[in-house]
Amino acid sequence: MHPRNKHREGYDFKALIKTLPALRPFVRMNDYGNQTINFANPAAVKTLNQALLQHYYSIKDWDIPEGFLCPPIPGRADYIHYVADLLASFNNGVVRKGRKVRVLDIGTGANLVYPIVGFKEYGWNFVGAELDLEAMASAQKIIEQNTHLKLAVELRQQSKKADIFKGIIKPGELFDLTICNPPFHASAKEAAEGSARKWDNLGLRKEKQRVLNFGGQNTELWYPGGEANFLKLMASQSKVFEKQVLWFTTLVSKKENLRVLYNALQKEGVKDVQTINMSQGQKVSRIMAWTYLTKEEQQSFNR
Repeated sequence: MHPRNKHREGYDFKALIKTLPALRPFVRMNDYGNQTINFANPAAVKTLNQALLQHYYSIKDWDIPEGFLCPPIPGRADYIHYVADLLASFNNGVVRKGRKVRVLDIGTGANLVYPIVGFKEYGWNFVGAELDLEAMASAQKIIEQNTHLKLAVELRQQSKKADIFKGIIKPGELFDLTICNPPFHASAKEAAEGSARKWDNLGLRKEKQRVLNFGGQNTELWYPGGEANFLKLMASQSKVFEKQVLWFTTLVSKKENLRVLYNALQKEGVKDVQTINMSQGQKVSRIMAWTYLTKEEQQSFNR
């Protein structure tokens, strides 16, 4: 994990239980004598997230509707820290903090985790774009219950599924970063099969027990043509806003799609493309970042 990631040493269950006593019933010892939870239990996973967000990010009463994505907080934090380094690499190595840094979170979801982490760690200003009205309502509730987020996070509804940036980025509006955790399945059937495999790996093979521990609605889990098609669409649509965004970034789940996105970006005439590798335990993921701005334009952007 990233050196600044608060979770790189694992979960401090003693401290988390002190912060949120409701976590205590879910904590048990594993075969190695370490405290853990049953990650196949959706209630345990959500309560762990509630404890993490309250303990490390000063978020109270965090919750999401049933069936929505309940993301692993350490991985989300890693993304934020690595893109902070990306901005620092064009700022004489100094990490940029404060509300002057503006970030667009594509598909912010019901959980609002990226804006929560980015604001707490760096004081950044966020716009969260979301297609699903129920997800938006959940994210807005989190903001209303944590008043310190009100001046730092604005939610905007994306009314058209075919659009990613259009309808969200306003004329003349500037963003230092866009971030995205794109859907990576090609269909609802493929998403369900992937979820079933996850539960099989957790030792739950009975069909009736296959309830997503991390949840996920259709718009969160799958897109026609899968991750590759979504990334190609993102590449082509980013060109329209080439002078309004310093760095476009996205997670790329499948390694083979790095080449897909790179080729699409080359056709659009980007000035620079970077791939940032991340790892959390055995899971390896990567961020791809691109800009249409020259070095000189990057240095003067939004200054």
